[in-house]
Amino acid sequence: MCGIAGFVGSGTQDDLKRMTQAIAHRGPDDAGHFIDDASPVYLGHRRLSIIDIAHGHQPMWNQEQSIGVVFNGEIYNHQELKNELQSLGYKFQTDHCDTEVLVHGYSQWGQELPLKLNGMFAFAIYDRGHKQLFLARDRFGEKPLYYAMQKDTFFFGSELGAITAHTRFAKNINVTAVQKYFAYGFIPSPHAFYQDSFKLPAGYRATYDISQQSFKTDCYWSFAIEPNSDFANRSEDDLAGELSHLLSQSVKRRLMSDVPLGVFLSGGIDSSAMLAMAARHTPASRIQSFTIGFNEKSFDESTYAQEVANHIGSHHHQETLDLTKAQNLLPEVLSKLSEPLGDPSLIPTYLLCRFTRKHVKVALSGDGGDELFAGYEPFSALSIARLYQTIISPTLHKGVKRLVDLLPISGRYMSLDYKLRRALTGLSYARQLWNPVWLGSLEPSDLQDLLQQPVAPEDLYSEAVTIWNQSKATHIGDKTLEFYSKLYLPDNILTKTDRASMMVSLESRAPFLDNDLAEFARRLPFKYKYRWQKKKYLLKLALMKELPHNILFRKKQGFGIPVRDWLRQIPKASLCYNSNFCNQQFIENRLQTHQQGSQDHRLFLWNLLALNYAGEGKDPSNGR
Repeated sequence: MCGIAGFVGSGTQDDLKRMTQAIAHRGPDDAGHFIDDASPVYLGHRRLSIIDIAHGHQPMWNQEQSIGVVFNGEIYNHQELKNELQSLGYKFQTDHCDTEVLVHGYSQWGQELPLKLNGMFAFAIYDRGHKQLFLARDRFGEKPLYYAMQKDTFFFGSELGAITAHTRFAKNINVTAVQKYFAYGFIPSPHAFYQDSFKLPAGYRATYDISQQSFKTDCYWSFAIEPNSDFANRSEDDLAGELSHLLSQSVKRRLMSDVPLGVFLSGGIDSSAMLAMAARHTPASRIQSFTIGFNEKSFDESTYAQEVANHIGSHHHQETLDLTKAQNLLPEVLSKLSEPLGDPSLIPTYLLCRFTRKHVKVALSGDGGDELFAGYEPFSALSIARLYQTIISPTLHKGVKRLVDLLPISGRYMSLDYKLRRALTGLSYARQLWNPVWLGSLEPSDLQDLLQQPVAPEDLYSEAVTIWNQSKATHIGDKTLEFYSKLYLPDNILTKTDRASMMVSLESRAPFLDNDLAEFARRLPFKYKYRWQKKKYLLKLALMKELPHNILFRKKQGFGIPVRDWLRQIPKASLCYNSNFCNQQFIENRLQTHQQGSQDHRLFLWNLLALNYAGEGKDPSNGR
């Protein structure tokens, strides 16, 4: 796990060092820089040493010094690829370094290289002979990769902060990105916070032609649900057995490490599955599991995590925290985001990563389980939502919304009144917009008032609409899964985990996103994911022999914090976004009614708080 940065064009060695220093938290163990003045190409790297500690320095080159790479991530099938490349005549200089596989793999397979890889990765390969940079990002987007083009310079980096550290990059806020941020709660790829900057989407590769100063991208892989009719001829036990095998195989691949490794453990199904599968390949007493608990009961899952740890027999670590004190972390954590992220669970995720890093350098997470196997609340609501929208007229719907708005506002995690308000907001729109509206902090009409400019829903949610319309899936559940897997997972969940873990120099690995496991999930008919009002139906069957019944079938609880109550105490100055393109009266009205307790605007105000702390960009409306 590392951080990469670089540029082609105008700049100096000091610019390169500033770029890599901006992401030093991603790789505190080593730094590497390369400059080709003739091109001019500048490559930088920060290393968190995990695999082949002695020989993994980057940039790494082939023997001819014609192909060089800076790489962030892990390639779990690197040994198989190394054997294949050696049989083709390639000579390896390192012992078991996965980075060298990229150098020789590019020489052999060129731009088809990403399709050969099973892992998490973002890399830039400098091909001197063809005078080009080749960049790629893993299938689901576990590892981030930003790029930008301004005037005669092309920039890239693991975080947007690496690019903005270059003295020639002009930081002007991208208003479209801000619109979409409030619409989704995150900035969807390929958009990024600053003008002229972009995120390379998950499953994409790109080429920058140095001579022509041209850049092109294309998608090499996309998660598409295509149910396999052959699955209908197999028994549930057979399918559950295959899923169990794939989970075990995926976890085994991700146990490779030359440094101490552990497992995040929340007590939910996904993280518990990671621990159970790890115990198949390592004595349970040698596996370290990590949990943070909270004094506030409605946000605490530590008792379930302890039960799972006792059941498996892991060496369990637990830290119990006062969430009120955790509120003091907001400036420290949110200010480290060079691009705003509106997910409040960033804070407990950061706390878990910080605690885990005291003991190990690598941790397995359960990320991806909800997206691949239908674990979110909306999957339970789809049938009811379709029926509701069929029989309830728009006029009656408005009346229902007004009645629900009269319910007392609760600060408990995912309280009934909160879920009802979110559900009814989504149901005000067409089906292809349900999912983003359920997630977002502002509806289009409110966003229009905030930004003081027209907002068309089809433009605002263009990414979600495209996923819905291009989907070949016929079941509404599968269409919803594609939304979560292709948009919410890479741009929210994996971004959150990456930033939280990298802030403390911890590597996080997600076994659910293994190539083979994902292929199985996308071929699995929806009835095996959600059935008889049970989310993750087949996954639970696959784990029946591994985990206690009450763990498998208890109500899902997310990783939450008391956002509503926190925001009632935060000073006004922290929540008023100083920008001429924002309606200050709109902000003040929302803040006032929330702090008075008459309305619940937690999502909007949290998004606004994160926006305030992220970056120090110039406002394009007044040139600040």
